[in-house]
Amino acid sequence: MRERTLERVRKLLAKAERTDNEHERATFMAAASALMAKHGIDSLPPAGTRQTPGDRIVTLPAPWAREKARLVSLVAQAVRCRPLLIGQGDGGHRVHVFGFAADLERADLLATSLLLQMASGLARVRPPADVDALRAYRRSWLLGFTDEVYRLLCAAESRAAAASTGAALVLADRRAEVERAVAARYPRIRMSVPRTSGTGYRDGVAAGRRADLGRTGMGSACAGELT
Repeated sequence: MRERTLERVRKLLAKAERTDNEHERATFMAAASALMAKHGIDSLPPAGTRQTPGDRIVTLPAPWAREKARLVSLVAQAVRCRPLLIGQGDGGHRVHVFGFAADLERADLLATSLLLQMASGLARVRPPADVDALRAYRRSWLLGFTDEVYRLLCAAESRAAAASTGAALVLADRRAEVERAVAARYPRIRMSVPRTSGTGYRDGVAAGRRADLGRTGMGSACAGELT
């Protein structure tokens, strides 16, 4: 990402992370997401141009390492990367992310900020008085937050692609290149779906929706990017 654009995005994300005002957070996230989405489309090469995908492994530490890894995975998937959850090791749950440079960079920036926002949201949440299993409630809250953020990001990415003439063919070619890179490294992949046992899922969805990553725009983990 161009240095000037990158600096603007980082400042917007930092403002979203610091504020407790939900409207302000939505405004900052929408603006940052719009800049990143435009960069993602503008960086697409002409149809038929061959590029090589890259990859990186992200490690998410406890607490809630599995849920953090799921957030990183779905954010990466939403911005046209291909993530794989590869289990525990090296101090936490690991996600192996494949993609082109511009998309990997966008995934880093978004996931870093959303991990902070998810943590602060979970710290503020007050479970209903009738909730007995607090850990199950909090885990289902995290899953709900992640699913809603993913839905908003996917919708925003679709709008950004639709606004660009000729983007569909290039995106399809790049998706095929990424899948080939994944298949070469992991020829056998097993799919899994997390189970929800708590009652906080709906509250988590509401919190994710308030992040508003797509309705008005595009579109340590606490200290820097997730490389």
